[in-house]
Amino acid sequence: MPFFWRRRKPNRFLELLIQQAQHTLQGFQILQEYMRNPQEALARELKHIEEEADEVRRILIEELNRSFVTPFDREDIFALSLTVDDMLDYAYTTIDEMEIFDLEPDEHMCRMVDLLADAAKEILRGVQRLDNYPGVANEHAVRAKALENRVEREYRQALSHLFKDPKSLEDVMEILKRREIYRHLSNAADRGDQAANVIGDIVVKWM
Repeated sequence: MPFFWRRRKPNRFLELLIQQAQHTLQGFQILQEYMRNPQEALARELKHIEEEADEVRRILIEELNRSFVTPFDREDIFALSLTVDDMLDYAYTTIDEMEIFDLEPDEHMCRMVDLLADAAKEILRGVQRLDNYPGVANEHAVRAKALENRVEREYRQALSHLFKDPKSLEDVMEILKRREIYRHLSNAADRGDQAANVIGDIVVKWM
């Protein structure tokens, strides 16, 4: 069994990655609330969480830069941190753009966000299990990837419904605005898929 799976003292990099994943899950849970009840207070709360997550990532990068030895490949640490951070960024910018476009949530957005929140939960559990239960971590990564596929199916259904029968210039403008939000959520799913891939890579390399 590789050395880092046997470590008993806290793994600083995993602690920071877990914090990032926790912030990302919190962000998508707030986005779920926003989709049911759009409020400025929720947008502010998500912005605060995004700023906290950015600070955790800055600390992780600083730790990475000053460490000669890491528990697993520094490229994988960086990639996992980046993809988890990107997921949260898309959650925040989704609300930001909905406010800019003055858009109300619709059922497609709600379903996509519900799936993304589930994916964020699987990513968090995967990171939490990396140190002691790598096989379980990989199972969570597989579940996160399956959820990404479901988001993409919902995304395609949303586009199909959106472009069904525009009747005016106003309809076209509404289509373009909503398509941008759907794309944000699809991009968040892509980042979740990438995070799951990194978890899987770590397990394969270090088990």
